[in-house]
Amino acid sequence: MLSRVLFFLLLCPSLFAAAKPNVLLICVDDLKPLLGCYGDFLVKSPNIDRLADRGVLFEKAYCNQAVCSPSRNALLTGLRSQTLGIYDLATNFRKAVPDAVTLPQHFMNNGYRAEGLGKIFHVGHGNVNDVASWSVPHFTPKTISYALKENNPPESTREQALFENKKEAWKLPRGAPAESADVPDNRYGDGLIAEEAIKRLAAAKLKPEEPFFLAVGFLKPHLPFVAPKKYWDLYDPALFKLPALQTAPAGAPEFAPTTWGELRQYRDIPEQGPLAQEQAIHLIHGYYAATSYMDAQLGKVLDALDASGLAGNTIIVFWGDHGWHLGDHGMWCKHTNYEQAARIPVIVAAPGIKPARTQALIESCDIYPTLAELAQLPTPPQGDGRSFAEVLTNPTAFVRDHAIHVYPRGGLIGRAVRTQRHRLVEWKQPGAAPDTAILELYDYETDPGETKNLAVEQPAVVTVLRQFLAGHPEARPQIGSKPKPEADKKPVQDRGRMFDQRDKDKNGQLNLEEFLLNQPDPDEAPKRFPKFDTDGNGMLSRDEFIKGGRK
Repeated sequence: MLSRVLFFLLLCPSLFAAAKPNVLLICVDDLKPLLGCYGDFLVKSPNIDRLADRGVLFEKAYCNQAVCSPSRNALLTGLRSQTLGIYDLATNFRKAVPDAVTLPQHFMNNGYRAEGLGKIFHVGHGNVNDVASWSVPHFTPKTISYALKENNPPESTREQALFENKKEAWKLPRGAPAESADVPDNRYGDGLIAEEAIKRLAAAKLKPEEPFFLAVGFLKPHLPFVAPKKYWDLYDPALFKLPALQTAPAGAPEFAPTTWGELRQYRDIPEQGPLAQEQAIHLIHGYYAATSYMDAQLGKVLDALDASGLAGNTIIVFWGDHGWHLGDHGMWCKHTNYEQAARIPVIVAAPGIKPARTQALIESCDIYPTLAELAQLPTPPQGDGRSFAEVLTNPTAFVRDHAIHVYPRGGLIGRAVRTQRHRLVEWKQPGAAPDTAILELYDYETDPGETKNLAVEQPAVVTVLRQFLAGHPEARPQIGSKPKPEADKKPVQDRGRMFDQRDKDKNGQLNLEEFLLNQPDPDEAPKRFPKFDTDGNGMLSRDEFIKGGRK
Protein backbone atom coordinates (compact mmCIF):
# COMPACT_ATOMS: atom_id res chain seq x y z
CA MET A 1 0.00 0.00 0.00
CA LEU A 2 2.85 2.39 0.84
CA SER A 3 4.27 2.25 -2.66
CA ARG A 4 0.84 3.02 -4.11
CA VAL A 5 0.42 6.02 -1.79
CA LEU A 6 3.86 7.38 -2.79
CA PHE A 7 3.04 6.91 -6.47
CA PHE A 8 -0.29 8.66 -5.95
CA LEU A 9 1.32 11.62 -4.18
CA LEU A 10 4.04 12.00 -6.79
CA LEU A 11 1.44 12.02 -9.53
CA CYS A 12 -0.92 14.39 -7.71
CA PRO A 13 1.19 16.63 -5.45
CA SER A 14 -1.62 19.19 -5.16
CA LEU A 15 -4.16 16.66 -3.85
CA PHE A 16 -3.21 17.02 -0.22
CA ALA A 17 -2.37 20.66 0.35
CA ALA A 18 -3.15 20.19 4.04
CA ALA A 19 -1.98 17.31 6.22
CA LYS A 20 -5.43 15.76 6.32
CA PRO A 21 -8.01 16.19 3.55
CA ASN A 22 -11.67 16.59 4.43
CA VAL A 23 -14.22 14.02 3.26
CA LEU A 24 -17.74 14.72 2.04
CA LEU A 25 -19.60 11.43 1.59
CA ILE A 26 -22.93 11.70 -0.22
CA CYS A 27 -25.20 8.65 0.15
CA VAL A 28 -28.42 8.45 -1.86
CA ASP A 29 -31.28 6.04 -1.21
CA ASP A 30 -32.55 3.87 -4.10
CA LEU A 31 -30.74 5.85 -6.81
CA LYS A 32 -29.93 3.86 -9.93
CA PRO A 33 -27.56 5.32 -12.58
CA LEU A 34 -30.53 7.08 -14.18
CA LEU A 35 -28.62 10.34 -14.55
CA GLY A 36 -27.51 12.64 -17.32
CA CYS A 37 -23.85 11.83 -16.70
CA TYR A 38 -24.68 8.13 -17.12
CA GLY A 39 -26.34 8.70 -20.47
CA ASP A 40 -30.02 9.27 -19.68
CA PHE A 41 -31.28 12.10 -21.90
CA LEU A 42 -34.59 12.66 -20.15
CA VAL A 43 -33.62 13.09 -16.50
CA LYS A 44 -32.72 16.52 -15.14
CA SER A 45 -29.69 15.99 -12.88
CA PRO A 46 -27.49 19.05 -13.48
CA ASN A 47 -25.75 19.02 -10.10
CA ILE A 48 -24.74 15.36 -10.14
CA ASP A 49 -23.63 15.93 -13.72
CA ARG A 50 -21.39 18.85 -12.74
CA LEU A 51 -19.91 16.76 -9.94
CA ALA A 52 -19.09 14.12 -12.57
CA ASP A 53 -17.40 16.85 -14.61
CA ARG A 54 -14.89 17.36 -11.79
CA GLY A 55 -14.33 13.73 -10.79
CA VAL A 56 -14.05 10.13 -11.90
CA LEU A 57 -17.31 8.40 -12.85
CA PHE A 58 -17.46 4.63 -12.41
CA GLU A 59 -19.47 2.98 -15.16
CA LYS A 60 -19.40 -0.48 -13.56
CA ALA A 61 -19.91 -0.02 -9.84
CA TYR A 62 -22.04 -2.58 -7.99
CA CYS A 63 -23.66 -2.80 -4.59
CA ASN A 64 -22.99 -5.86 -2.46
CA GLN A 65 -26.70 -6.54 -1.94
CA ALA A 66 -29.67 -4.71 -3.40
CA VAL A 67 -31.40 -3.71 -0.19
CA CYS A 68 -30.76 -0.78 2.14
CA SER A 69 -29.24 -2.11 5.37
CA PRO A 70 -26.87 -4.78 4.00
CA SER A 71 -25.71 -2.40 1.27
CA ARG A 72 -24.89 0.28 3.82
CA ASN A 73 -23.20 -2.27 6.07
CA ALA A 74 -20.85 -3.04 3.17
CA LEU A 75 -20.06 0.64 2.62
CA LEU A 76 -19.54 1.45 6.29
CA THR A 77 -17.77 -1.68 7.53
CA GLY A 78 -16.16 -2.89 4.30
CA LEU A 79 -17.76 -6.30 4.92
CA ARG A 80 -20.05 -8.04 2.45
CA SER A 81 -23.43 -9.51 3.45
CA GLN A 82 -22.16 -13.07 3.07
CA THR A 83 -19.25 -12.31 5.41
CA LEU A 84 -21.48 -10.78 8.08
CA GLY A 85 -24.33 -13.24 7.66
CA ILE A 86 -26.76 -10.31 7.51
CA TYR A 87 -29.16 -10.10 4.57
CA ASP A 88 -32.16 -8.40 6.22
CA LEU A 89 -33.10 -4.92 7.42
CA ALA A 90 -33.56 -5.66 11.10
CA THR A 91 -30.21 -7.18 12.16
CA ASN A 92 -27.63 -4.69 13.35
CA PHE A 93 -24.13 -5.31 12.00
CA ARG A 94 -22.63 -5.32 15.50
CA LYS A 95 -24.39 -8.60 16.21
CA ALA A 96 -21.97 -10.13 13.73
CA VAL A 97 -18.90 -7.96 14.40
CA PRO A 98 -19.25 -6.21 17.78
CA ASP A 99 -15.80 -4.63 17.59
CA ALA A 100 -15.87 -3.56 13.95
CA VAL A 101 -14.43 -0.12 13.25
CA THR A 102 -16.73 1.66 10.84
CA LEU A 103 -15.66 4.05 8.10
CA PRO A 104 -16.49 7.24 10.04
CA GLN A 105 -15.12 5.66 13.23
CA HIS A 106 -11.81 4.99 11.48
CA PHE A 107 -11.56 8.65 10.56
CA MET A 108 -12.51 9.68 14.12
CA ASN A 109 -9.73 7.47 15.45
CA ASN A 110 -7.32 9.38 13.25
CA GLY A 111 -8.17 12.92 14.30
CA TYR A 112 -11.31 13.69 12.31
CA ARG A 113 -14.62 15.14 13.39
CA ALA A 114 -17.24 12.70 12.02
CA GLU A 115 -20.80 13.89 11.51
CA GLY A 116 -23.74 12.08 9.97
CA LEU A 117 -26.91 13.62 8.52
CA GLY A 118 -29.97 11.89 7.11
CA LYS A 119 -29.83 8.26 6.05
CA ILE A 120 -26.35 6.79 6.44
CA PHE A 121 -26.83 3.61 8.46
CA HIS A 122 -30.21 1.97 7.95
CA VAL A 123 -32.39 2.89 10.91
CA GLY A 124 -35.77 1.21 11.34
CA HIS A 125 -37.33 -2.24 11.14
CA GLY A 126 -35.78 -2.79 14.57
CA ASN A 127 -32.33 -1.60 13.49
CA VAL A 128 -30.65 1.40 15.11
CA ASN A 129 -28.04 4.03 14.36
CA ASP A 130 -24.44 3.40 15.40
CA VAL A 131 -23.61 5.93 18.10
CA ALA A 132 -19.93 4.93 18.18
CA SER A 133 -19.50 6.14 14.59
CA TRP A 134 -20.13 9.83 15.16
CA SER A 135 -18.42 12.66 17.04
CA VAL A 136 -21.80 14.28 17.70
CA PRO A 137 -25.36 12.91 17.71
CA HIS A 138 -26.59 11.90 14.27
CA PHE A 139 -28.98 14.39 12.61
CA THR A 140 -32.36 13.05 11.45
CA PRO A 141 -34.85 15.56 10.01
CA LYS A 142 -38.14 15.78 11.88
CA THR A 143 -40.65 15.55 9.08
CA ILE A 144 -43.41 13.28 7.82
CA SER A 145 -43.63 11.71 4.40
CA TYR A 146 -46.41 13.77 2.83
CA ALA A 147 -47.24 17.45 2.49
CA LEU A 148 -50.85 16.79 1.49
CA LYS A 149 -53.17 15.36 4.11
CA GLU A 150 -55.10 13.23 1.63
CA ASN A 151 -51.97 11.24 0.78
CA ASN A 152 -51.39 10.07 4.35
CA PRO A 153 -52.46 6.63 5.53
CA PRO A 154 -55.89 6.35 7.18
CA GLU A 155 -54.44 7.55 10.51
CA SER A 156 -54.36 11.26 11.21
CA THR A 157 -51.29 13.33 10.41
CA ARG A 158 -50.41 13.38 14.12
CA GLU A 159 -50.61 9.59 14.38
CA GLN A 160 -48.50 9.26 11.24
CA ALA A 161 -45.81 11.42 12.83
CA LEU A 162 -45.91 9.33 15.98
CA PHE A 163 -45.75 5.90 14.38
CA GLU A 164 -42.81 6.74 12.11
CA ASN A 165 -40.49 6.14 15.06
CA LYS A 166 -42.01 2.82 16.13
CA LYS A 167 -39.99 -0.36 15.72
CA GLU A 168 -42.36 -1.88 13.19
CA ALA A 169 -43.82 1.20 11.51
CA TRP A 170 -43.34 -0.56 8.18
CA LYS A 171 -46.21 -2.92 9.09
CA LEU A 172 -48.69 -0.07 9.44
CA PRO A 173 -50.80 1.27 6.56
CA ARG A 174 -48.95 3.42 4.04
CA GLY A 175 -50.18 6.30 1.99
CA ALA A 176 -49.88 7.28 -1.65
CA PRO A 177 -46.84 6.00 -3.58
CA ALA A 178 -46.16 9.49 -4.99
CA GLU A 179 -46.98 13.12 -4.31
CA SER A 180 -46.66 16.42 -6.17
CA ALA A 181 -47.27 19.36 -3.82
CA ASP A 182 -46.68 23.07 -4.34
CA VAL A 183 -44.38 23.42 -1.34
CA PRO A 184 -40.82 24.62 -0.71
CA ASP A 185 -37.91 22.21 -0.79
CA ASN A 186 -37.59 22.09 3.00
CA ARG A 187 -41.11 20.73 3.38
CA TYR A 188 -39.59 17.31 2.78
CA GLY A 189 -36.65 15.66 4.48
CA ASP A 190 -33.97 16.16 1.82
CA GLY A 191 -34.43 19.94 1.91
CA LEU A 192 -33.87 19.93 5.67
CA ILE A 193 -30.84 17.65 5.33
CA ALA A 194 -29.28 20.02 2.78
CA GLU A 195 -29.90 23.01 5.06
CA GLU A 196 -28.21 21.21 7.96
CA ALA A 197 -25.26 20.20 5.77
CA ILE A 198 -24.75 23.84 4.79
CA LYS A 199 -24.67 24.79 8.50
CA ARG A 200 -22.13 22.06 9.25
CA LEU A 201 -19.89 23.25 6.41
CA ALA A 202 -20.09 26.82 7.71
CA ALA A 203 -19.05 25.58 11.16
CA ALA A 204 -16.21 23.57 9.67
CA LYS A 205 -14.87 26.68 7.97
CA LEU A 206 -14.33 28.20 11.41
CA LYS A 207 -12.17 25.22 12.45
CA PRO A 208 -9.67 24.78 9.62
CA GLU A 209 -7.30 22.92 11.94
CA GLU A 210 -9.88 20.13 12.48
CA PRO A 211 -10.48 17.94 9.41
CA PHE A 212 -14.04 16.76 8.91
CA PHE A 213 -15.73 13.60 7.70
CA LEU A 214 -19.24 14.72 6.80
CA ALA A 215 -21.69 12.04 5.65
CA VAL A 216 -24.87 13.39 4.06
CA GLY A 217 -27.59 10.84 3.38
CA PHE A 218 -30.39 11.94 1.05
CA LEU A 219 -33.69 10.05 1.27
CA LYS A 220 -35.00 10.38 -2.27
CA PRO A 221 -35.76 8.86 -4.70
CA HIS A 222 -36.82 6.15 -2.20
CA LEU A 223 -40.56 5.49 -2.01
CA PRO A 224 -42.84 7.32 -1.67
CA PHE A 225 -41.89 9.46 -4.66
CA VAL A 226 -42.65 12.83 -3.09
CA ALA A 227 -41.19 16.07 -4.41
CA PRO A 228 -42.25 19.71 -4.75
CA LYS A 229 -44.41 20.31 -7.80
CA LYS A 230 -41.72 22.30 -9.61
CA TYR A 231 -39.65 19.13 -9.99
CA TRP A 232 -42.60 17.21 -11.43
CA ASP A 233 -43.11 20.11 -13.84
CA LEU A 234 -39.63 19.55 -15.28
CA TYR A 235 -41.06 16.57 -17.17
CA ASP A 236 -43.75 15.97 -19.76
CA PRO A 237 -45.40 12.69 -18.68
CA ALA A 238 -46.15 11.92 -22.32
CA LEU A 239 -42.41 11.30 -22.82
CA PHE A 240 -42.29 8.41 -20.36
CA LYS A 241 -42.61 4.89 -21.74
CA LEU A 242 -42.76 1.51 -20.10
CA PRO A 243 -39.72 -0.72 -20.72
CA ALA A 244 -40.30 -3.03 -23.67
CA LEU A 245 -39.45 -6.20 -21.74
CA GLN A 246 -42.22 -7.00 -19.26
CA THR A 247 -41.31 -10.56 -18.32
CA ALA A 248 -38.57 -12.23 -16.30
CA PRO A 249 -35.62 -13.67 -18.24
CA ALA A 250 -36.53 -16.85 -20.10
CA GLY A 251 -35.26 -19.86 -18.19
CA ALA A 252 -34.68 -17.96 -14.94
CA PRO A 253 -35.65 -19.73 -11.71
CA GLU A 254 -39.17 -18.88 -10.65
CA PHE A 255 -37.95 -17.45 -7.36
CA ALA A 256 -35.25 -15.14 -8.81
CA PRO A 257 -37.43 -12.11 -9.74
CA THR A 258 -38.85 -9.79 -7.11
CA THR A 259 -42.60 -9.66 -6.43
CA TRP A 260 -42.04 -6.02 -5.37
CA GLY A 261 -43.79 -6.31 -2.04
CA GLU A 262 -42.33 -2.98 -0.92
CA LEU A 263 -44.36 -1.07 -3.50
CA ARG A 264 -47.47 -3.19 -2.95
CA GLN A 265 -47.82 -1.80 0.58
CA TYR A 266 -48.80 1.60 -0.82
CA ARG A 267 -52.32 2.79 -1.50
CA ASP A 268 -54.04 1.71 -4.72
CA ILE A 269 -51.20 -0.62 -5.72
CA PRO A 270 -52.56 -4.11 -6.55
CA GLU A 271 -51.65 -6.87 -4.10
CA GLN A 272 -50.63 -9.04 -7.03
CA GLY A 273 -50.31 -8.76 -10.78
CA PRO A 274 -49.05 -5.87 -12.93
CA LEU A 275 -49.74 -2.16 -12.62
CA ALA A 276 -52.10 -0.38 -14.95
CA GLN A 277 -50.13 1.49 -17.62
CA GLU A 278 -51.23 4.92 -16.39
CA GLN A 279 -50.22 4.01 -12.85
CA ALA A 280 -46.83 2.74 -14.02
CA ILE A 281 -46.13 5.91 -16.01
CA HIS A 282 -47.05 8.03 -12.99
CA LEU A 283 -44.55 6.13 -10.84
CA ILE A 284 -41.79 6.54 -13.44
CA HIS A 285 -42.59 10.26 -13.53
CA GLY A 286 -42.42 10.32 -9.73
CA TYR A 287 -39.03 8.60 -9.65
CA TYR A 288 -37.61 11.18 -12.06
CA ALA A 289 -39.14 14.07 -10.10
CA ALA A 290 -37.79 12.75 -6.80
CA THR A 291 -34.36 12.32 -8.38
CA SER A 292 -34.35 15.92 -9.62
CA TYR A 293 -35.45 17.13 -6.19
CA MET A 294 -32.59 15.29 -4.51
CA ASP A 295 -30.20 16.57 -7.18
CA ALA A 296 -31.17 20.16 -6.37
CA GLN A 297 -30.41 19.60 -2.68
CA LEU A 298 -27.01 18.17 -3.57
CA GLY A 299 -26.38 21.29 -5.64
CA LYS A 300 -26.94 23.48 -2.58
CA VAL A 301 -24.42 21.45 -0.59
CA LEU A 302 -21.81 21.58 -3.36
CA ASP A 303 -22.31 25.34 -3.69
CA ALA A 304 -21.80 25.76 0.06
CA LEU A 305 -18.63 23.64 -0.06
CA ASP A 306 -17.22 25.72 -2.90
CA ALA A 307 -18.20 29.02 -1.23
CA SER A 308 -16.56 27.96 2.04
CA GLY A 309 -13.15 27.66 0.45
CA LEU A 310 -12.89 24.08 1.75
CA ALA A 311 -13.31 22.35 -1.62
CA GLY A 312 -9.62 22.67 -2.38
CA ASN A 313 -8.85 20.12 0.31
CA THR A 314 -11.99 17.94 0.24
CA ILE A 315 -12.54 14.48 -1.22
CA ILE A 316 -16.12 14.02 -2.43
CA VAL A 317 -17.65 10.57 -2.85
CA PHE A 318 -21.12 10.27 -4.37
CA TRP A 319 -22.71 6.81 -3.88
CA GLY A 320 -26.10 5.23 -4.50
CA ASP A 321 -26.86 2.32 -2.17
CA HIS A 322 -28.37 0.10 -4.91
CA GLY A 323 -30.35 0.29 -8.12
CA TRP A 324 -34.09 0.02 -8.72
CA HIS A 325 -36.34 -1.86 -11.12
CA LEU A 326 -38.44 0.82 -12.78
CA GLY A 327 -40.82 -1.50 -14.63
CA ASP A 328 -38.16 -3.50 -16.50
CA HIS A 329 -38.90 -7.25 -16.63
CA GLY A 330 -42.31 -6.33 -15.20
CA MET A 331 -40.57 -5.61 -11.87
CA TRP A 332 -40.41 -2.70 -9.45
CA CYS A 333 -38.19 -1.89 -6.44
CA LYS A 334 -34.84 -3.60 -5.82
CA HIS A 335 -34.41 -7.03 -4.12
CA THR A 336 -32.85 -9.00 -7.01
CA ASN A 337 -29.45 -9.93 -8.44
CA TYR A 338 -30.26 -8.38 -11.82
CA GLU A 339 -28.39 -5.47 -13.39
CA GLN A 340 -31.04 -2.83 -12.74
CA ALA A 341 -30.96 -3.59 -9.01
CA ALA A 342 -27.24 -4.25 -8.53
CA ARG A 343 -25.58 -1.49 -10.58
CA ILE A 344 -25.03 1.81 -8.76
CA PRO A 345 -23.73 5.32 -9.46
CA VAL A 346 -20.34 6.17 -7.94
CA ILE A 347 -18.43 9.41 -8.55
CA VAL A 348 -15.23 10.42 -6.77
CA ALA A 349 -13.92 13.99 -7.00
CA ALA A 350 -10.85 15.37 -5.28
CA PRO A 351 -8.24 18.07 -5.84
CA GLY A 352 -5.63 16.94 -8.31
CA ILE A 353 -7.84 14.27 -9.88
CA LYS A 354 -8.68 14.86 -13.52
CA PRO A 355 -12.26 14.25 -14.74
CA ALA A 356 -12.61 10.85 -16.35
CA ARG A 357 -14.84 7.84 -16.86
CA THR A 358 -13.72 4.33 -16.05
CA GLN A 359 -14.86 0.78 -16.74
CA ALA A 360 -13.09 -0.52 -13.64
CA LEU A 361 -15.25 -2.92 -11.65
CA ILE A 362 -15.77 -1.84 -8.04
CA GLU A 363 -18.02 -2.83 -5.13
CA SER A 364 -19.49 -0.75 -2.33
CA CYS A 365 -17.13 -2.39 0.16
CA ASP A 366 -14.18 -0.93 -1.80
CA ILE A 367 -14.98 2.67 -0.84
CA TYR A 368 -13.82 2.32 2.79
CA PRO A 369 -10.23 1.22 1.99
CA THR A 370 -10.07 3.72 -0.88
CA LEU A 371 -10.91 6.68 1.34
CA ALA A 372 -8.45 5.45 3.95
CA GLU A 373 -5.69 5.33 1.32
CA LEU A 374 -6.55 8.73 -0.14
CA ALA A 375 -6.45 10.31 3.33
CA GLN A 376 -3.23 8.44 4.18
CA LEU A 377 -4.83 6.66 7.11
CA PRO A 378 -3.92 3.17 8.29
CA THR A 379 -5.46 0.25 6.44
CA PRO A 380 -8.97 -0.48 7.81
CA PRO A 381 -8.91 -3.12 10.56
CA GLN A 382 -11.42 -5.32 8.74
CA GLY A 383 -13.05 -5.62 5.36
CA ASP A 384 -13.52 -7.44 2.06
CA GLY A 385 -12.83 -4.36 -0.05
CA ARG A 386 -9.93 -3.33 -2.25
CA SER A 387 -8.76 0.24 -2.65
CA PHE A 388 -9.30 1.66 -6.13
CA ALA A 389 -7.21 4.79 -5.47
CA GLU A 390 -4.95 4.03 -8.42
CA VAL A 391 -7.94 4.08 -10.78
CA LEU A 392 -8.50 7.74 -9.89
CA THR A 393 -5.18 8.67 -11.48
CA ASN A 394 -5.23 5.96 -14.13
CA PRO A 395 -8.83 5.32 -15.26
CA THR A 396 -7.71 2.43 -17.47
CA ALA A 397 -6.43 0.51 -14.43
CA PHE A 398 -8.35 -2.38 -12.92
CA VAL A 399 -8.25 -3.60 -9.33
CA ARG A 400 -10.81 -6.41 -9.82
CA ASP A 401 -11.55 -8.89 -12.59
CA HIS A 402 -15.02 -9.43 -11.11
CA ALA A 403 -17.41 -7.98 -8.57
CA ILE A 404 -19.51 -10.14 -6.27
CA HIS A 405 -22.93 -9.51 -4.75
CA VAL A 406 -25.72 -11.58 -3.23
CA TYR A 407 -29.43 -11.83 -2.65
CA PRO A 408 -31.29 -14.33 -0.43
CA ARG A 409 -34.45 -16.08 -1.50
CA GLY A 410 -36.40 -18.72 0.42
CA GLY A 411 -33.47 -20.20 2.31
CA LEU A 412 -31.15 -20.02 -0.69
CA ILE A 413 -28.38 -17.48 -1.18
CA GLY A 414 -27.87 -16.25 -4.71
CA ARG A 415 -24.18 -15.41 -4.99
CA ALA A 416 -23.53 -13.42 -8.15
CA VAL A 417 -20.28 -12.83 -10.00
CA ARG A 418 -20.23 -9.85 -12.39
CA THR A 419 -17.39 -9.54 -14.89
CA GLN A 420 -17.02 -6.97 -17.66
CA ARG A 421 -19.22 -9.14 -19.87
CA HIS A 422 -21.15 -11.71 -17.81
CA ARG A 423 -23.08 -12.31 -14.62
CA LEU A 424 -23.39 -15.76 -13.08
CA VAL A 425 -25.77 -16.35 -10.17
CA GLU A 426 -25.39 -19.51 -8.09
CA TRP A 427 -28.45 -20.26 -5.93
CA LYS A 428 -27.99 -22.74 -3.09
CA GLN A 429 -28.19 -23.12 0.66
CA PRO A 430 -25.14 -21.90 2.58
CA GLY A 431 -22.78 -24.82 2.96
CA ALA A 432 -24.63 -27.06 0.53
CA ALA A 433 -22.71 -29.01 -2.11
CA PRO A 434 -21.93 -27.06 -5.31
CA ASP A 435 -23.84 -29.56 -7.46
CA THR A 436 -27.07 -28.64 -5.66
CA ALA A 437 -26.93 -25.13 -7.12
CA ILE A 438 -29.43 -23.63 -9.55
CA LEU A 439 -27.64 -21.33 -11.99
CA GLU A 440 -28.30 -18.20 -14.01
CA LEU A 441 -25.95 -16.78 -16.66
CA TYR A 442 -26.33 -13.54 -18.62
CA ASP A 443 -24.16 -12.12 -21.41
CA TYR A 444 -24.36 -8.30 -21.46
CA GLU A 445 -22.50 -8.04 -24.74
CA THR A 446 -25.04 -10.07 -26.72
CA ASP A 447 -28.06 -9.66 -24.42
CA PRO A 448 -27.82 -6.41 -22.43
CA GLY A 449 -31.50 -6.61 -21.51
CA GLU A 450 -31.15 -9.95 -19.67
CA THR A 451 -33.79 -11.66 -21.77
CA LYS A 452 -32.54 -15.24 -21.39
CA ASN A 453 -30.73 -17.43 -18.85
CA LEU A 454 -27.79 -18.92 -20.78
CA ALA A 455 -26.44 -21.26 -18.08
CA VAL A 456 -27.33 -24.45 -19.96
CA GLU A 457 -26.17 -23.16 -23.34
CA GLN A 458 -22.76 -21.90 -22.23
CA PRO A 459 -21.27 -24.44 -19.80
CA ALA A 460 -17.70 -23.33 -20.50
CA VAL A 461 -18.47 -19.78 -19.34
CA VAL A 462 -20.26 -21.17 -16.29
CA THR A 463 -17.21 -23.23 -15.38
CA VAL A 464 -14.90 -20.19 -15.52
CA LEU A 465 -17.20 -18.01 -13.45
CA ARG A 466 -17.77 -20.71 -10.86
CA GLN A 467 -14.02 -20.79 -10.39
CA PHE A 468 -14.24 -17.12 -9.40
CA LEU A 469 -16.94 -18.02 -6.87
CA ALA A 470 -14.82 -20.86 -5.53
CA GLY A 471 -12.19 -18.29 -4.61
CA HIS A 472 -14.59 -16.64 -2.15
CA PRO A 473 -15.60 -17.97 1.27
CA GLU A 474 -18.92 -19.77 1.49
CA ALA A 475 -21.82 -17.48 2.38
CA ARG A 476 -22.76 -17.46 6.03
CA PRO A 477 -26.41 -18.14 6.87
CA GLN A 478 -28.49 -15.27 8.22
CA ILE A 479 -27.65 -14.52 11.85
CA GLY A 480 -30.39 -15.82 14.12
CA SER A 481 -31.92 -18.07 11.48
CA LYS A 482 -33.02 -21.47 12.70
CA PRO A 483 -32.10 -24.22 10.25
CA LYS A 484 -34.76 -26.80 9.59
CA PRO A 485 -34.10 -30.27 11.02
CA GLU A 486 -31.67 -32.22 8.86
CA ALA A 487 -31.16 -29.15 6.67
CA ASP A 488 -27.42 -29.74 6.68
CA LYS A 489 -27.95 -33.33 5.49
CA LYS A 490 -30.75 -32.71 3.04
CA PRO A 491 -30.23 -29.33 1.39
CA VAL A 492 -33.21 -27.94 -0.49
CA GLN A 493 -32.65 -28.16 -4.22
CA ASP A 494 -34.76 -28.39 -7.33
CA ARG A 495 -33.22 -31.48 -8.97
CA GLY A 496 -36.12 -31.67 -11.36
CA ARG A 497 -35.18 -28.25 -12.75
CA MET A 498 -31.53 -29.29 -12.83
CA PHE A 499 -32.52 -32.34 -14.91
CA ASP A 500 -34.54 -30.19 -17.32
CA GLN A 501 -31.61 -27.78 -17.76
CA ARG A 502 -29.29 -30.65 -18.69
CA ASP A 503 -31.72 -32.54 -20.94
CA LYS A 504 -30.73 -30.61 -24.06
CA ASP A 505 -32.43 -32.93 -26.58
CA LYS A 506 -35.57 -33.17 -24.40
CA ASN A 507 -35.79 -36.96 -24.66
CA GLY A 508 -36.36 -37.47 -20.95
CA GLN A 509 -32.91 -39.03 -20.39
CA LEU A 510 -29.38 -37.78 -19.75
CA ASN A 511 -26.33 -39.20 -21.41
CA LEU A 512 -22.93 -38.69 -19.78
CA GLU A 513 -22.23 -35.48 -21.74
CA GLU A 514 -25.52 -33.93 -20.63
CA PHE A 515 -24.99 -35.07 -17.04
CA LEU A 516 -21.63 -33.28 -16.92
CA LEU A 517 -23.10 -29.91 -17.94
CA ASN A 518 -22.40 -27.22 -15.29
CA GLN A 519 -20.87 -29.70 -12.86
CA PRO A 520 -18.64 -27.76 -10.42
CA ASP A 521 -16.16 -30.67 -10.16
CA PRO A 522 -15.69 -32.01 -13.72
CA ASP A 523 -12.92 -34.39 -12.60
CA GLU A 524 -15.06 -36.11 -9.97
CA ALA A 525 -18.51 -35.83 -11.55
CA PRO A 526 -18.04 -38.74 -14.04
CA LYS A 527 -17.60 -41.09 -11.07
CA ARG A 528 -21.15 -40.30 -9.93
CA PHE A 529 -22.77 -41.21 -13.24
CA PRO A 530 -22.61 -45.04 -12.83
CA LYS A 531 -23.83 -44.69 -9.22
CA PHE A 532 -26.87 -42.78 -10.41
CA ASP A 533 -27.47 -45.20 -13.31
CA THR A 534 -29.16 -47.84 -11.16
CA ASP A 535 -30.50 -49.87 -14.12
CA GLY A 536 -27.10 -49.82 -15.86
CA ASN A 537 -28.40 -48.81 -19.29
CA GLY A 538 -25.92 -45.97 -19.76
CA MET A 539 -28.60 -43.27 -19.49
CA LEU A 540 -30.15 -41.48 -16.52
CA SER A 541 -33.89 -41.23 -16.33
CA ARG A 542 -35.44 -38.27 -14.58
CA ASP A 543 -36.18 -40.45 -11.57
CA GLU A 544 -32.61 -41.77 -11.41
CA PHE A 545 -31.16 -38.26 -11.57
CA ILE A 546 -33.47 -36.89 -8.89
CA LYS A 547 -32.80 -39.79 -6.53
CA GLY A 548 -29.06 -39.65 -7.20
CA GLY A 549 -28.54 -43.36 -6.66
CA ARG A 550 -30.69 -43.47 -3.52
CA LYS A 551 -33.61 -45.84 -3.19
